[in-house]
Amino acid sequence: MKKKAKIAALSAAGLLLAGNAVKAVRYRPIKEQAPSLPDENVNTERYIETLCEAIRCKTVSNTDETLTDWDEFEKLHKLFEKKYPLLHKTLSVRTVGKAGLIFTWQGTDETLKPIALIGHQDVVPVQEEKLADWTHPPFEGEIADGFIWGRGATDMKNHVVGVLESVETLLEEGFTPKRTVIICFGYNEELLDTEAAAAPLISKTLENEGVMLESVLDEGGAILELDVPHVIKNKVAGIGIAEKGYCDFEISVDAKGGHSSTPPKHSAVGELSKAVLDLENHQFPAKVTQEMKMIVETIARNTELPVRLIGCNARSLLSVFKPALASIPPVASVMRTTTAVTMTNGSPQANVLPQKATATVNFRIMPGNSIADVEKHIRRVIRNKDVKIKLLGGNEPSIVSPTDTSTMKAISAICCGLFDMGKPAPFVVMGATDARHYQNLTEQIYRFSPFVMSPEILMTAHGTDERIPIDCLENGVVFFKRYIRMLAGE
Repeated sequence: MKKKAKIAALSAAGLLLAGNAVKAVRYRPIKEQAPSLPDENVNTERYIETLCEAIRCKTVSNTDETLTDWDEFEKLHKLFEKKYPLLHKTLSVRTVGKAGLIFTWQGTDETLKPIALIGHQDVVPVQEEKLADWTHPPFEGEIADGFIWGRGATDMKNHVVGVLESVETLLEEGFTPKRTVIICFGYNEELLDTEAAAAPLISKTLENEGVMLESVLDEGGAILELDVPHVIKNKVAGIGIAEKGYCDFEISVDAKGGHSSTPPKHSAVGELSKAVLDLENHQFPAKVTQEMKMIVETIARNTELPVRLIGCNARSLLSVFKPALASIPPVASVMRTTTAVTMTNGSPQANVLPQKATATVNFRIMPGNSIADVEKHIRRVIRNKDVKIKLLGGNEPSIVSPTDTSTMKAISAICCGLFDMGKPAPFVVMGATDARHYQNLTEQIYRFSPFVMSPEILMTAHGTDERIPIDCLENGVVFFKRYIRMLAGE
């Protein structure tokens, strides 16, 4: 009997392994059926020239607007007028705030809600002491080694210029949209919700005019070309359907202070340190979200055998390995509201006991949590109830946009057909974009940039040697043209 049981067990195991092998072979990228679309003309030379010149416009935003060089934004606007004359002749163009732009391409059917393509013209600064680290100067827009180099090359003048290039080309071809197309470019997205934020000003302007949008497309997910030998060699992409919220809290401890020669058992800094450890040791609970499952599944479907033997069970394995995954900071950031102690302050002098010690704690809030939840969490986990807690500012997580819309399907279909890849997966954007400020106009808000690049190149955004491969630009314009054709019609 024991021998028969053993044989039965081995047979069952063999069947399970065989079944898993069949599953793995069939576990391939899912593709969205793309409609029949014409080949697209792209003036790649003009696009490259315009992007290089746009990078030379030092449109650096500053929280103190008096320090912003608005002449550089004006120079960028003049560049757009020069390079895209048909666009400026056909579309209505107006300036909002200091340097915001709204282009309106009137459709033939006014009963249809407009679609909006949005972006930002500003870039982050380059520290003076880091200039020597750049292979090519950050504001020269040089072409070398197959790349366009400079600040804004990937974040996001490539996207902004690509949108304008696509519209100019469609106009040259005689295209007339059925649905109105609105293009909105802000000028201080790289700052964290200043009082003079451009995006809410632009969206409020549209709202006051009675405009409600069908959908919004902003920067966000990119198309990553992954190449890990024997693991994965394919393109994968994500479409941002939501973004985390952001808030800063100050926690502080008051004390008598005094001379450092007669210190108490714990100074204000010591007591504050305990509170900091309480926060760091008691993180928000990690969750395996539906978006995380879909991203992991998308990557797993693109892996090679034999890795796919495990990958085809990715969804179920996520729950099993949740504790281990939550211990990896980059992975944990997509599983929970994160806690980061970023700034501290104590005594002004080495021999003086602090009368007040403070720490600034930054939280990136997952959809489903709120700023109020963060404050409750802080008060619950800090054991010393004398610690003072103060909200410094922030914004709530965005809404989560639906994934079964014509806009989402259009993005997927274009990607599958144009880039020969599987469907992009929806995901939650870790950072903040201008897109969240358009929630007053539509619930269909998507974050996607149609440029194929390696993770290494993508990570140069905001960093040294920011650059973009020239060979990814043409298909970026093709994407925007097809996006407008599919959603605005003719």
